[in-house]
Amino acid sequence: MNASHVSHAYELRFNALFEDRRSFSFPCDATGNVDMDSMGERALNNYLYARAMMGLEVSWPDVRPSTAH
Repeated sequence: MNASHVSHAYELRFNALFEDRRSFSFPCDATGNVDMDSMGERALNNYLYARAMMGLEVSWPDVRPSTAH
């Protein structure tokens, strides 16, 4: 997805299922599309990890208004 077409008014949020684990959130559009091409290496690795751990360590993601300004 082309970065110029992605609005960062939303975030894709993966909540931790366990108290001692971390949650993840990533900029996305209103339908939950994340621009993986514009991510740095660390963010991309975290995104791929969160996707792989859905239902195991993190919840299925929710699209919500971004808390970043």
